Amino acid sequence: MKTDRIFIDSNIWLYSFIKTPEVTKYELAKHLIENNTNKISISTQVINEVSYNLLRKNIFNENQILELINSFYEFCFIQNHNQNSLVLACKLREMYHFSFWDSVIVASALELKCTTLFSEDMHHGLIIKKQLTIVNPFKLT
Repeated sequence: MKTDRIFIDSNIWLYSFIKTPEVTKYELAKHLIENNTNKISISTQVINEVSYNLLRKNIFNENQILELINSFYEFCFIQNHNQNSLVLACKLREMYHFSFWDSVIVASALELKCTTLFSEDMHHGLIIKKQLTIVNPFKLT
C-alpha cells in the first residue's frame, strides 16, 4: 500500500515543541506529527530553522538539539538542497510569487514527492504542479 508523504514546515515543528498561550496549536502540531511518523518529509532548511529557533529561545540546549537532529534523520525523509532543487525553487518563486525561503520549502516537498505541505504561513489550499497541496492545519479546526 502506497503511503503519501507529507512535508511539515518549520513553523509546525516549532509549535509542537513550544507551549504558548495558543495551546490548541501546540496540541494540533503534536497530533499531526505523532500520527504521521511513517511519512514525514523535511529538508535541511527545516532542520536548521527549527534548531536555530529552539536554541535562540532557550527551549533546547545543545545536547537536546543533537538528539533532535539525529531523530529527524532517523524518522523523516530528508531533502538536501542541490542545484536542481534551487533552480526549481527559482521557477516556483516566479510562477507562484513565493518568498525565497518558501519556494525552497515547496521545491523540497516536490522533490520528495509529497502530496501535502503543512505550513501555517503559505496559501492554504494552493495546489502546486498538480501534485502538492498546501494545508494550514490550524484552518482545519
